[in-house]
Amino acid sequence: MSLREGTHFFVPVLVFLVHCFVAKLAIAAVSGNIETDQSALLALKNHIIHDPSNILATNWSMRAPVCDWFGITCGSRPHRVTVLELPYMDLVGTIPPELGNLSFLSGLYLQNNSFQGSMPNELAQLGLLETMQLQFNNMEGDIPRWIGFLPRLENLILGFNSFTGTIPASIQNASFLQALDLSDNRLSGGLPPGILNIASLQEIYVSDNQLSGSIPSISNISALIMIEFTNNNLSGGLPEDMFDYLPELEFLHLSVNQISGDIPTSLFNCKQLQSLSLSFNNFTGSIPAELGNFTMLINLVLGANNFQGMNYHLITLGNLRDLQSLNLAENDFITESSTSELGIIKDLTNCKSFRYIDLSNNPLNAFLPNSLGNLSTSLGYFRIQSSGMKGSIPLDIGNFTELTLFSLSFNQLTGTIPASIGKLQSLQVLYISDNQLEGSIPNELCHLENLAALNLGNNKLSGSIPTCLVNLTSSLRSLLLYSNRLNSTIPSSFWGLSYILNLDLSSNSLEGSLPLDVKNLRVVTELYLEDNQLSGNVPRSIGDLQDLVTFSLARNAFSGPIPESTSSLISSEYLDFSENKLSGVIPKSLEALVNLKYFNLSFNKLQGEIPSEGAFRNFTAQSFIGNVGLCGDSRLSSPTMPNCRIWKRGTKRRAPEEEISLATWRRISYYELQQATNDFDETNLLGTGSFGRVYKGRLSDEMDVAVKVFNLQHEGAFQSFDAECEIFQHIRHRNLVKIISSCSNNDDFKALVLSYMPNGSLEKWLYSYNYCLNILERLNIMTDVAAALNYMHHENPTPIVHRDLKPSNVLLDEDKVAHVTDFGMAKLLGRGDSITQTITLATIGYMAPEYGLEGNVSRRGDVYSYGILLLETFTRKKPCDEIFQGELSLKTWVKESCPHSIIDVVDNNLLREEEENLDIKKDCLLSIIEVALECLADSPEERSDMKDVLVALNKIKMKLQNVAVSA
Repeated sequence: MSLREGTHFFVPVLVFLVHCFVAKLAIAAVSGNIETDQSALLALKNHIIHDPSNILATNWSMRAPVCDWFGITCGSRPHRVTVLELPYMDLVGTIPPELGNLSFLSGLYLQNNSFQGSMPNELAQLGLLETMQLQFNNMEGDIPRWIGFLPRLENLILGFNSFTGTIPASIQNASFLQALDLSDNRLSGGLPPGILNIASLQEIYVSDNQLSGSIPSISNISALIMIEFTNNNLSGGLPEDMFDYLPELEFLHLSVNQISGDIPTSLFNCKQLQSLSLSFNNFTGSIPAELGNFTMLINLVLGANNFQGMNYHLITLGNLRDLQSLNLAENDFITESSTSELGIIKDLTNCKSFRYIDLSNNPLNAFLPNSLGNLSTSLGYFRIQSSGMKGSIPLDIGNFTELTLFSLSFNQLTGTIPASIGKLQSLQVLYISDNQLEGSIPNELCHLENLAALNLGNNKLSGSIPTCLVNLTSSLRSLLLYSNRLNSTIPSSFWGLSYILNLDLSSNSLEGSLPLDVKNLRVVTELYLEDNQLSGNVPRSIGDLQDLVTFSLARNAFSGPIPESTSSLISSEYLDFSENKLSGVIPKSLEALVNLKYFNLSFNKLQGEIPSEGAFRNFTAQSFIGNVGLCGDSRLSSPTMPNCRIWKRGTKRRAPEEEISLATWRRISYYELQQATNDFDETNLLGTGSFGRVYKGRLSDEMDVAVKVFNLQHEGAFQSFDAECEIFQHIRHRNLVKIISSCSNNDDFKALVLSYMPNGSLEKWLYSYNYCLNILERLNIMTDVAAALNYMHHENPTPIVHRDLKPSNVLLDEDKVAHVTDFGMAKLLGRGDSITQTITLATIGYMAPEYGLEGNVSRRGDVYSYGILLLETFTRKKPCDEIFQGELSLKTWVKESCPHSIIDVVDNNLLREEEENLDIKKDCLLSIIEVALECLADSPEERSDMKDVLVALNKIKMKLQNVAVSA
């Protein structure tokens, strides 16, 4: 027998032996009983190291039948566990091998937890398993080979873990498999040849891995409706007959790979196709006109390939009446002639639910048709950048009230900006830079209350900057008006854009001075004012812009000294004050700008010695040329040292307090935070919140701190950071968490450094195992919280509404003194304001009814949240507890128990029948509940205010303290 013949003989024998092994394990396992199942589940319980809801610790007890345990379903014949279901519980632990003894298990649902480690081989004994869902955990290691031999497996969902290695070839033996999800892991290697030949397979997801090689051939798989292979390294062409056997295919997603060649004609056998996504590949050739026959198509995404020609006109897109999204960007499409309109727009007017179009980066060289205004009013995204578009922006653009992004930058558009753009009430991003637009900036843009980014740069716009742009303060984050013909002064109202992050007014003809009010741009990170005709002194208030990373005043007519406060720009990496008329010395305190990488003071009237320490060690003479009075060390090719000595003899030394500017907050760099948290190691993680993570850190002076790092990918994170920075500038109280510093590095990193609270949160003390608070401790904590809110509402010069009061936002120091934290949703009320409006939601369950329905934000809303928190603290029941269904809520449940059944609703750890002074404690608890209910009146006007709440709680506390003293 040859080696090749021996190999052919050995493979089927090996498969047969594995089958026999799995079958033997399954037969052996069936011999157990319900006690076997109980032992297996108790082993799982023992492998859980964190159970934040404490359900397993309290519910999975030997005192109760196993079939009554939470998450357990049993069959009747035999009486064995058939389903284990513990999803979304934030459990941390490992899966024990004993779980393989659940012989009759058909469903294993452990998704959305934090299980770690590998899958134990003993799970191969689960011969009746039909569904395994382990997605959104931290599982690792290889996907075991035996998983393909589970004889009844129908659904295998392992996505969003950290599995490595290859997809086991044995998976093709799972002959009943219907859904396979291995997405978002770290799998490598190729797709097993038989994975697309499982006859029962309906859905396959392997996106976001590191898979390579070609897509295998397909046959005998007519049930398949979903192929999701996005974001891998798959290459080669698609098999010509790939789609001959997929009559039910609805979704084909192959984007972000390296697939090449033409689209196979067999694709057009898939008449049920709804979504086709092939973007970011290397497809070539033309787009087949037959695409227009996919009458059920909703999404067509072909961007970032090498498609070319003008044949896309032949696609009868008008037949695709359900089409909602079209992306042909970054290809090589052209129009029929240089004078034609963009005909594809007219075709799309038949698509009544159309929402998204991106044709950017194609050499279209066409005119925007007037029929643009006839597209579906559902249009939400319109982007045709860098495509040679001509003509003017159609007046009917104002029809699209749901449009959130409109981008026509880098084209050849002429005419004016139509005032009808002001009707786009949902617009968040408007980019029409780098065209040839003329006229003034229409005041109607000030009606776009949701506008976050406006770029009109590099056009021919003239006139003044509209003063009404201040109306966009709450939404506008980026305003780019560079390289136009704007003149007059910068309107004074402009400096009220207090949430602006990027501001570029460079290369215009703006005049006047820079006022002290520039400090109101308190979160700005990039400020470009160069190449204008601005004059006057550089205001000392620029030192308040501590998030500023890039700042340019170059080529203006500023005069006077460089303000000492410039040394407070601790985030700055780029400063350019060149080609002005600045005089005086370079402040030595600028040496403290440790992040500074580029500094240009050339061509001014500066004199004296150039600082030589800190960041100045890296600057060359080019940064200082053109200042005849400057001198430096031998490293710089500036005036000689004798000139410097002459200047020194004639100059009186400045007082130290004039040289050093003291910031209110301690300066802490990103590097220091890295060191303090051991590079943000998971072992220092204190918790996660709505906009980021909190780490424990120890600074170089041994101070323990909490470092709140914002997740800048999360929508709203920038706003949350801005809000907290603003609030912390206005508050100081013993029951509010103290800020040590903030750290911001442009759009890459933002963090707050806060006092560390060693006793954690109120939530931990209410719900964690082995933690307990007595009545007086709970009352002390809630009195502290009331004091904090009373200060925010009534004693602070600018009233503040917290808007997100809940147990996790109440922290306890070493003496269990409470400190309110997390001001990411907080809002300042202007003088005289009692109510404002917002679209940002607080936490469900704690939110006042008028807040959720009308968006009204007031101090009375905080009072309502406090009432819920007060009830929760003494009942140990969350407002979203599963017992609260329909009309029954935490409020109604407690209210119905007052006053006679109060003992039935309060936490049973608070009262013992045998303890002394039981009646007095009951009275105190009843009084506390009554205070809470007065905070929860449906009408805001009928609720208590925090002054009255604080007085009432202090009276109750005094009564309880007297009881404690007498005892």
